[in-house]
Amino acid sequence: MAGGTSNIAIYGAIGANLAIAVSKFVAASITGSSAMISEGIHSFVDTGNGMLLLLGIRLSKRTADVKHPFGHGKELYFWSLIVAVLIFAVGSGMSFYEGITHLQHPNPLEDPTWNYVVLSLAIVFETISFVIALREFAKVRDKRKSYWQGIQESKDPSVFAIILEDLAALLGLVIALLGVFLGHQLNNPYIDGAASILIGVLLGIVAVILVLKSKALLIGEGADPELLGNIRQLVEADPTVEAADMPMTMHFGPQEVMLALNVKFKANLAVGEVEMGIDRLEEIIRNRHPEVKRIFIEAQSLSAKRLQKTTLANG
Repeated sequence: MAGGTSNIAIYGAIGANLAIAVSKFVAASITGSSAMISEGIHSFVDTGNGMLLLLGIRLSKRTADVKHPFGHGKELYFWSLIVAVLIFAVGSGMSFYEGITHLQHPNPLEDPTWNYVVLSLAIVFETISFVIALREFAKVRDKRKSYWQGIQESKDPSVFAIILEDLAALLGLVIALLGVFLGHQLNNPYIDGAASILIGVLLGIVAVILVLKSKALLIGEGADPELLGNIRQLVEADPTVEAADMPMTMHFGPQEVMLALNVKFKANLAVGEVEMGIDRLEEIIRNRHPEVKRIFIEAQSLSAKRLQKTTLANG
């Protein structure tokens, strides 16, 4: 996904979360609801996370230099990992703390009217943000796959992180709403504290998912199997190619893939013919998969000496 496309979802999430966080803290100060405090912390953390993702996108677009010959694309993966850590440490941790504190020292819930108003508005705003994120994702999602499969296979944290955060926010709001309602109806302040702990569990689960995904991308996750298979088919369909090993790839950014190929050309080809075959393969691969920015080819014919050619896509 291009950065400009995914930024729309991030800006929408930041605006919604900031407004919601302020309103939640105001409602919590009036009513004394632990679940509302947890939700306020959740929205405040989500606001900061959106800003960190924007920072990661900006830093990842810096051009390659001597110290970073492959560019800075993985900056986005680093900052998505920081986002996941913040969700776990601040969002989940503080929600647990608030819930346990409320269970140890329960306070009767005051008039919950403000909680209902704020939570209802928050659900509306979070739903809008979630729909925006899904629509942006739908523009680049493989229509043959489900949304969950698309999120699992996505290499763009600015997509899957926002979607998962918005989903967690909606579920957290429902939990908080139930906690406030049941706690008030049953006159049981412990329910409100339990709701805060459940929100902490929810945020912890989302954080673990994001950590695992960000870790895989940061240490060097390859392209999806379908792309690998397609590249191999393109290579082996060339009339000069005898066989090709499975391509080796690594993502240096959502739309920046490095490709390494080991190709065996047919017998009795001259060195010049092998070089022409390599040039043809590069052009075919780039035309079909523009996200492949760097191509490293090791070519060998049965009669010619081993050749090595490295290419870098323009742009």
